Amino acid sequence: MLLFLNFFKKKENKKEDKSKTVSRIPSKPKKANQRVTAERIGELGEYKINIQLDQLPKEYYYLSDLLVKNPKAKSGYSQIDHVVLTPYGIFAIETKNYQGTIYGGKERKTWLVNGKFKMMNPFVQNYGHIQALKSFIDEKYHDLFISMVSFTKRCTFKVDLDYRKIASNELIVYDVELSEFIHRKVSVLKIHHKEPLLTESDIITIFNAFSTANITDPIAREDHNRLLGTHVSVKKTDTSFSCSVCNKPVSNKVKEYCLSNDKFKGNIYCYEHQKMVQK
Repeated sequence: MLLFLNFFKKKENKKEDKSKTVSRIPSKPKKANQRVTAERIGELGEYKINIQLDQLPKEYYYLSDLLVKNPKAKSGYSQIDHVVLTPYGIFAIETKNYQGTIYGGKERKTWLVNGKFKMMNPFVQNYGHIQALKSFIDEKYHDLFISMVSFTKRCTFKVDLDYRKIASNELIVYDVELSEFIHRKVSVLKIHHKEPLLTESDIITIFNAFSTANITDPIAREDHNRLLGTHVSVKKTDTSFSCSVCNKPVSNKVKEYCLSNDKFKGNIYCYEHQKMVQK
């Protein structure tokens, strides 16, 4: 019995020693400053993106679901899905949860899903996001942005081939290959630049600037979604931003996803009722 108790005492001592060791490690900024809610993960498939981002090297930092002030935007805000900070560039990532064939080109202001549903050129949208982010950091960092748009594997691309060329600063990728394309892009930039373009201090400075600019107030976020909804409803008075079954409000992205999915027959559903309809 004594031997059994001594065994547990030794285990407790080991745990205590380990915790003391961890506490001595200098703290550094967290990779993600936002906890994406389970609802948003379900609606947008963000869990796949988070898995990809967690595979990035330790010296990279990322922020998710940023809402920042943007006087030039219709709602007064810009909402950026993800920003990845690397020693060789700043990746601004817009995620799309469509299903079907995506038709688009650099010169087109609107793209098509399945040849009928219109969507704003996501790179034009992301350009606005990047301009908003630039206002919070020093001008010397402004040329380091790379625009990425991520689609799910439920899509097929019929877009300009340049969007898939790693030399481009506008890249269209599938969600499951996001980390691969970031790695490949950084590798190309390393060839052209002998030294990193951003030091660890630079990365932390930018990270802190974006974190400070991020609006976490739920009321402000609701106002942003409401203003976007008001703007769209002026053009499409028959468009609802709530679930057709439970009348629960949904985001603009969920609405777009539902309208682009033939299974929903033009109806809009929250995440829970999407699953019920698809069964």
